[in-house]
Amino acid sequence: MRVLYHSPGERDRRMYASTEAAKLGRGGVACLARVLGCDEKTIRRGRRDPARGAEVPTGRSRKKGAVGPRG
Repeated sequence: MRVLYHSPGERDRRMYASTEAAKLGRGGVACLARVLGCDEKTIRRGRRDPARGAEVPTGRSRKKGAVGPRG
């Protein structure tokens, strides 16, 4: 699960984690955050991503000018 989580792009990781957390039901977000080593906010954002549509152009993982996780 960790290998799969760390292989795709940033948005895909969020959506994958949120899908797996939904399968677990109550407490799934906290459980997956511990297993995958990510923030719970990341998983919750993955739930909202499909509703907002494609915000970031294809081929990009961030909006132009966005700062990465390491600054």
